[in-house]
Amino acid sequence: MTVTTPDNESAGKRVLLAAPRGYCAGVDRAVVTVEKALDLYGAPVYVRKEIVHNKHVVRTLEKRGAIFVNETDEVPEGKTVIFSAHGVSPQVHREAEALSLKTIDATCPLVTKVHREAVRFASDDYDILLIGHDGHEEVEGTAGEAPEHTILVQNPQEVEDVEVRDPDKVVWLSQTTLSVDETMETVRRLREKFPKLQDPPSDDICYATQNRQVAVKQMAKECDLVIVVGSTNSSNSVRLVEVAIEHGAKDGHLVDYADEIEEAWLDGVTTVGVTSGASVPELLVRDVLDWLTARGYGDVSLVRAADESLTFSLPNELRRDLKKRDGAEAAKLRHDAGSLH
Repeated sequence: MTVTTPDNESAGKRVLLAAPRGYCAGVDRAVVTVEKALDLYGAPVYVRKEIVHNKHVVRTLEKRGAIFVNETDEVPEGKTVIFSAHGVSPQVHREAEALSLKTIDATCPLVTKVHREAVRFASDDYDILLIGHDGHEEVEGTAGEAPEHTILVQNPQEVEDVEVRDPDKVVWLSQTTLSVDETMETVRRLREKFPKLQDPPSDDICYATQNRQVAVKQMAKECDLVIVVGSTNSSNSVRLVEVAIEHGAKDGHLVDYADEIEEAWLDGVTTVGVTSGASVPELLVRDVLDWLTARGYGDVSLVRAADESLTFSLPNELRRDLKKRDGAEAAKLRHDAGSLH
């Protein structure tokens, strides 16, 4: 995609647009889950924590009737609650059951995979070194699967303080939205300390996080400025700014909306890189591109690191109820058609 502008002031100015960017399969599934639940059950529908870490998405769903709560006990007894894409611990499931809540689990299947790995290794009495950020919902959910076996390691510097029961029975798992490079450095140091450290059965950092970081790495050296569209509580979005700077970009900023961009950031800037976190709708990226075009950056070139085609089916609980509704509507149509004869 290339748009050229003849204005002399625009000469040489360009935008490198990362691909892939924006929604991943897990985010799309989670957002659609809330939308379908509102259509099916009517408002309000309660959601524990932010369904995904994006300010615009949350505000849009709130306008449609979603109510976001921090804890399960804030949901009225007997109501429907959706668990966010980041996952929850078994304790949260028990709390919901005690309140007779109807639950819809929108946990990303890739996060669910990490939960299952934690359960499996804990049952074999391994110590689990969980690489992630303290307080992040995903980390809380994964650690909650096996709290007695889990040790949180937030960065390479913390490795020297890690102590385990048996250095022959240690495995590492990770939050899915981390910097690939920093995670691998943490793993390298852990393996130096614990030579028999086991790897997870498959890579825990999700494909979307990796692809978005690879695209930024490819364009960073050419960029005077990288703008990442995403929210400050989005781990993968924050990482994209860090990756851009680490791989050669002269400057980088995270914004939720185009109107947060500061004119001063463009001083002396010829090439602007643009990307977005995995929980960001494309319309917000388009707004940023329009903002840049209005300032002479109308020449846009795509930097493609990968093609993504993965999709996830909706949660079982929601698919079951949608099927019931569709069946009832079909039966009514047949009945109405029969009444006409």
